[in-house]
Amino acid sequence: MIPSAFDYVQEIAGRTGRVAVFLDYDGTLTPIVSQPEDAWLSDSMQQTLRELARQAPVAILSGRDLDDVRRRVNLDGIVYAGSHGFDIAGPRELRKQVATEFLPKLDIAEKELHEALDGIPGARVERKHFSVAVHYRNVRENAVPKVERAVGEVTAGHRELRRLDGKKVYELLPNIDWNKGKAVIWLLETLGLESRSGIRPIYIGDDGTDEDAFRALEQRGIGILVSDQSQPTAAHYSLYDPAEVERFLRALTTRLRAAEL
Repeated sequence: MIPSAFDYVQEIAGRTGRVAVFLDYDGTLTPIVSQPEDAWLSDSMQQTLRELARQAPVAILSGRDLDDVRRRVNLDGIVYAGSHGFDIAGPRELRKQVATEFLPKLDIAEKELHEALDGIPGARVERKHFSVAVHYRNVRENAVPKVERAVGEVTAGHRELRRLDGKKVYELLPNIDWNKGKAVIWLLETLGLESRSGIRPIYIGDDGTDEDAFRALEQRGIGILVSDQSQPTAAHYSLYDPAEVERFLRALTTRLRAAEL
């Protein structure tokens, strides 16, 4: 098991206390719930993020749509990246959208998935701007292979799309070389936060899609996996659950304030 980030706050903050913090949403800032629309940020977590953002640049990178994650976090002055980094917006007119030419292909795949999954109770198709998600958390275990087979058949018919496997969700996205890791590097460069500026990027996430960001920062920053189980990861540290993430962020904020003195 990789060490707990909570035990290494001072080392993670560094001597100068100059960091930039990148965070996933579901499973990191909020617990995973059976209905994604019920995953709202707690008041205490929102206040924790507000205080952190006074000390360091903060970005939220989520598989959710940009507008959805921005509405749920509801903080000004930070960066939001929806659709796994395909749709980015932030202060001072920061804006980037990737692969808009794939939207008609996603429209077709969405229609096909609705038709293929129509007879499977609990399966839910969710259209996002730059992806189509199939949630199967509420599908009976013996019906899950049917969901996987249906998603596989639709994916096979669209070579311009690729499948991501998340926690009880399959997702179809444009099949291009772009992910959360690429989005983090783009943000570091665009915001002038490259390693030469002395700012240490920290990424905290719980899902397979966050591994791209961990790998991107392996030599230039800190990756923190949110998980209650030992598993292969490119992250340097771990935190147990969103409650521990909140405690870590509070401790990090305190450390960053102290570094200013």
